[in-house]
Amino acid sequence: MANDKITRKNPAGVPEPVGNYTHITKIPRNAELYVTSGQIGLDENGKLPDSLNRQITYTFQNIRAVLESEQLSAADIIKVNIWATEKIDWDFMYSEWSAMFGDDDPAMTIGYIKELGWPEIKVEIEIWAAKV
Repeated sequence: MANDKITRKNPAGVPEPVGNYTHITKIPRNAELYVTSGQIGLDENGKLPDSLNRQITYTFQNIRAVLESEQLSAADIIKVNIWATEKIDWDFMYSEWSAMFGDDDPAMTIGYIKELGWPEIKVEIEIWAAKV
């Protein structure tokens, strides 16, 4: 029988991850794939805070809401792409990250760019998830 769950690993012979992510995330055959648009840090009133950390907090809240709308959880996330326009406070980001993922880190890519869709957006996070 094929493996019917999402698995994550860091293979031997590859340097350890430099952050909270996994080098390989394997999705079982016949899993449903979900890809979100980049989520931003709008608050419950549709306002975008000035602070990067506040935007990160609201972005993770919005990600949780999107996941819940499809009966998904953080355990179903297979890939995270993060784009930021200013230096991320990694202690703060990893506290939000750990609250979502615990020790079950998905694959992740981070990029610093000049600007996102609106000039005031400081962070955007895209999620890929799979339902087994």
